[in-house]
Order: sequence, then C-alpha cells, then structure tokens
Amino acid sequence: MGVNARIEDELDEAVDGLVPALFRDAPGSVSFNKLRKRLLRQARQAFDDFQMLKGQKRWLVGLSGGKDSYSLLAVLLDLQWRGLLPVELIACNLDQGQPNFPKHILPDYLTSIGVTHRIEYRDTYSIVKEKVPEGATYCSLCSRLRRGNLYRIAREEGCDALVLGHHREDILETFFMNFFHGGRLAGMPAKLLNDEGDLMVLRPLAYCAEDDLAKFAAAMQFPIIPCDLCGSQDGLQRNAMKQMLGEIEARMPGRKDAMLRALAHVNPSHLLDPKLFDFAGLQANPTP
Repeated sequence: MGVNARIEDELDEAVDGLVPALFRDAPGSVSFNKLRKRLLRQARQAFDDFQMLKGQKRWLVGLSGGKDSYSLLAVLLDLQWRGLLPVELIACNLDQGQPNFPKHILPDYLTSIGVTHRIEYRDTYSIVKEKVPEGATYCSLCSRLRRGNLYRIAREEGCDALVLGHHREDILETFFMNFFHGGRLAGMPAKLLNDEGDLMVLRPLAYCAEDDLAKFAAAMQFPIIPCDLCGSQDGLQRNAMKQMLGEIEARMPGRKDAMLRALAHVNPSHLLDPKLFDFAGLQANPTP
C-alpha cells in the first residue's frame, strides 16, 4: 500500500469518543468535510516525509490569533482525537504588547474548547518600534524576538518542539525573497533544529495552501486577531512575492504545487555551489 493510500485509510477509520469541543459547531457540508480531510491528509504527509513524530512527546503550539495558527491547532487536535498524533499539546500566545491587543480573546477561546494553554506577556512591541527606523520593515526583528521567547517557554514547559503554522505560500515566498533579494537558494524548512540543538521547529502545514486555510478558518469562525504591527506596513517584500506568485498561479494553475515539489527534488550537480557538489573532482574517463 502506498503512503497516500495508507493515510487515507487512517483518516477513514472510525473514531471513538466525543467530538472535540472545537468541532461541535463545525459545518456538516460535504465541501467542508473534504477541506478538513485534505488538511489532515497534508499534515499527515508532512509528519511522514519529515519524521516529525520521531521521539516527540510534548509540543508547544504557537498561536498568534491569525487564521493559520488557529487552523494549525485545529488540525493537530483533530489528528490527536483520531489517535494519529500521540503527542501532548500546549497552545501558547505571546502577547507582545501591541496597542489595543484584545487580551481576553485567546484565553477565553482556548478555555471554551478545553485546550491547555499559556499566555505570556513580553513587550517586544516597544523594542521593535525603538530599534527599527521609520519606514523600515518590522517583521525580521519582531519574529526574532518572538521566536526567542517561544524557545524559552518551550523549555520551561518541557516541550520537545515548537510547532508553527507556516504554510505552502509562506515557504514559497521565503524562497523567492532569498532568491531575489538574498542571492541564495533557501526556503523555510518543514523541520529544523534550533541553534542550541535542544528544540525542533516543526511546520506541519508545509503542504497546505493558504486559500484552504482561509476557507477553513472562515468556516470554523475562529476569533481572528489582526496584527497591528507588521499588518500596518505596505510595500513589504513578502507582499510583492505573494502578488507575484498569485499572478503566476492565475496564469498557470498548479504552478505553486510544482514549485513546492521542486524544493523537494534538488540536483546539486546542476547548480553552481562547489560546497554541495565536487566539481573539482569531476573527471571524464575517455574511451580507449
């Protein structure tokens, strides 16, 4: 049996026990159930392809209040309920001190669906506003400060991994930002060991399309919290990459999936990096 067929069989198996509180009011339409199953299948594929469950026992799930992280949590809880994710989950939101941030929404929501969680306050907003010049992009410093705090929290909570909601478009946009602006071929890995070597960073939604996650979040009526920091800036490089990819996909449907597949099929001998391939040692053997 192939991997895809096995995953389909796993998802089709009957589930014992009550429906998770998260899904009690979920739509019952055929289209929603297909979408839900597609996201589950793609996450399971990422688990298998990148061996995300190897030795894992407890995950810290980063929850920003956006559509992607809500969908990540829902997919993980769904897989856990089906007996396909033998890992303990703790949801974590880092309150970064942004003005008008609705502090009650996430703890109220997570409590209502019975999810173990931790809300951590760290005023990184003031640091970003102080350090980044007017008109420059906040995202890089903001994400570094946020990631450092999430690593700390993961250690304090005894977690093996930090799990994030980055999806297919995030990976492609990062690749093209590095390609056009950084002069290197690098994307956003689905599985990464942090610099200290004590925590994994996992992205189970690596194969999931942003449009699917947006539809899923809307159908589930998640209480979305907008970002007033990076979301307030126009003309970011990532927005330009998103627009470019959208235009390519509109002209040639299926190109995004093809690009993602390309990132998983790399031929070092057909690139130009002598650190990845021994061009100096490449010699012909003339025919006698």
